[in-house]
Amino acid sequence: MTTLETEFPDLRVMPSPDAEVGLEAATRAAQDFLEALGVDCETPGTLDSPRRMAKAYADLLSAPEFTMTTFPNDEGYQELVLVSDLPVTSVCEHHLLPFTGVAHIGYLPGARLLGLSKFARAVESFARRPQVQERLTSQLAHWLHEALAPRGVGVIVEASHSCMSLRGATVSGSTTRTTALTGAIHDHPATRAEFLAAVADRTRRI
Repeated sequence: MTTLETEFPDLRVMPSPDAEVGLEAATRAAQDFLEALGVDCETPGTLDSPRRMAKAYADLLSAPEFTMTTFPNDEGYQELVLVSDLPVTSVCEHHLLPFTGVAHIGYLPGARLLGLSKFARAVESFARRPQVQERLTSQLAHWLHEALAPRGVGVIVEASHSCMSLRGATVSGSTTRTTALTGAIHDHPATRAEFLAAVADRTRRI
């Protein structure tokens, strides 16, 4: 049994959003922030907006801890395991605006297999914090490589960033793809090609 905190003590899961004192302070700060930008928080529609805004960001910046459940690879399974289209919801650390997309994670099993639901839990735990997509992708790959000890890991994240579509260049409809590979998936061209082709085949069918 391994937790994120055990393997990556500098990447502890963000605290729960339910702490009442913290939420009250965030609500007051949100109201000050909105009013400083000229938003009237006394209209019927905006009276509760600071609290809603604080709660929304608390939800975006927190994820439940989980224990990584693994099972013995009793049958000696050797081939690629690919889990596709895992939802990604995170917040850009530069502008604190959301980015959303999907992650595709593949691994070559070693002595143990990872419970399939734990892939989604891992994505959520690393995503629910101020992030950049490149680091999120690398963290997922290297945590799985260290915690599961597979023969190799591949992670691809595809996401759309509201900090790009809502401000600055205001480019809508663009997608950013990032990749991180470890072990045999990184070192062996044929294995790398198999992983990339499997993800490409999956995305073509959508």
